[in-house]
Amino acid sequence: PVNVAATAPTSGLLEQARLKGSVVEEDTEEWQKDARFAGLERVGGVDLSYIKGDDSRACASLVVLSFPALEVLYQDCRMVAVSAPYVAGFLAFREVPFLVEAVQRLQQEEPQLQPQVLLVDGNGLLHPRGFGTACHLGVLTDLPCIGVAKNLLQVDGLVRDELHREQVRSLQRSGETFPLTGTSGKVLGMVLRSCNNSSKPLYVSVGHRVSLDTAVRLVRACCRFRIPEPIRQVRPGSRGRAAGGRGSRALGCSRASICPSCAANSLLLGCSPSPRGCSLVLPGPFS
Repeated sequence: PVNVAATAPTSGLLEQARLKGSVVEEDTEEWQKDARFAGLERVGGVDLSYIKGDDSRACASLVVLSFPALEVLYQDCRMVAVSAPYVAGFLAFREVPFLVEAVQRLQQEEPQLQPQVLLVDGNGLLHPRGFGTACHLGVLTDLPCIGVAKNLLQVDGLVRDELHREQVRSLQRSGETFPLTGTSGKVLGMVLRSCNNSSKPLYVSVGHRVSLDTAVRLVRACCRFRIPEPIRQVRPGSRGRAAGGRGSRALGCSRASICPSCAANSLLLGCSPSPRGCSLVLPGPFS
């Protein structure tokens, strides 16, 4: 069972400190040590997307893609009631329990499709106390996790000032990076230009059981567009979900009623739920 009681700042600090002691900031898997990630076959992405105008209802999603083809193997999208309050710096206590449950459902129903690494739409060590959502999820699932954020979290003296903007502008080609070094002297993450078609960078940080260098290399290897495919595909309505998925909320479910996945997507995006289930292709990629 997941401990979700620690939502108040005092108890949350204690719980974060306790869990942080289990974070592993280095590679633990053989595939991580290979230049082409030989042995890596499945990469996962997780996300919690809130209903527009209602922060108490959300769609908790997990997707597993093949690697290196990046084709959808499994997805689970389930509506959840979010009751824990939002407290700055403690977002994981509000969201991670639902993501852990999604991983556990996969492990029980389709264990052969368990991802070998998870990409998280959020931060890992790049956090006020060095324990963001990617760290939290990694420790609780004991899976390698990588934090991938679209915006800079300003911690440890890191600021989005003119110097930072100039460094971002200096990233001219896909794969170019620069480190995020705090005033403490610790490298908290890496700024990555993930594709040539977008000058907006990604902020990559270690979550659990992966080194920063490996995290950056893998994120880049998962990018067809700016956002890596495991995160792009996990968002409700992402293009490319019409073929080949499996699982408890898998593609092409054959129920004779509205599939919960499509119902969730209709609430989030305004699409029309289909009695054929979640084989519905929804418009517009998340990029």
